[in-house]
Amino acid sequence: MIFDLDNTTPDTAFPDARLAETDPNGLLAIGGDLREKRLLNAYRRGIFPWFSPGQPILWWSPSPRMVLYPGEFRLSRSLRKSIRHRGFMLSVDQAFQHVIRACAAPRQGAPGTWLLPQMIDAYMHLHAAGYAHSVEVWQDDTLVGGLYGIALGGVFFGESMFSRTTDASKTALAMLVDIARRQPFALIDCQVYTPHLASLGAREIDRSVFEQALDAAVDATVAPVVPQTRFAAHELLP
Repeated sequence: MIFDLDNTTPDTAFPDARLAETDPNGLLAIGGDLREKRLLNAYRRGIFPWFSPGQPILWWSPSPRMVLYPGEFRLSRSLRKSIRHRGFMLSVDQAFQHVIRACAAPRQGAPGTWLLPQMIDAYMHLHAAGYAHSVEVWQDDTLVGGLYGIALGGVFFGESMFSRTTDASKTALAMLVDIARRQPFALIDCQVYTPHLASLGAREIDRSVFEQALDAAVDATVAPVVPQTRFAAHELLP
């Protein structure tokens, strides 16, 4: 059953995610808005917006759910070598707008982007409010990769990443995992399966398991993500 959120207030509770459609997988509700209160309300329930040009706002809670537990991140020998020798620099929350706009750029072989201007504006607002964060990867003073997402309690909800050179997005994820271990974040939500994320240690879990993890972690008291100016990526390596 798909619920209509139009004519509801941003603090209106979302429907039970177990009522989400199975085809398309996870579609739960349509409409509403992208104001801060509604977005945070959604993320705390494991629900996220995802829609294309010409569509209303669509809200999703797929099952299975792709997650990365920080302790299961796979830092392969080849990625270690790449981090040591590519001269990457890393930073946190130094170029959020540049990262999200790079994530919104059309991908090779893709017809368009789901990161529409209203989505960008909404996440820029969450960044200004201290909820949305970015990791940046630099090479010779050029932004070559990065990711962004939402931090709530002990959970980081990954939204998107981009790469303009080999291993840049993998290096950004390695930085996020380092942050997750220090915060600590219990898990990183990756939303849906991709071979790229699976190769780095992410795995699918049932929605019910994901919701149990959220209940245990999303309201945990965790130190805020601290902005970091540029430092050499090889410092991540033991």
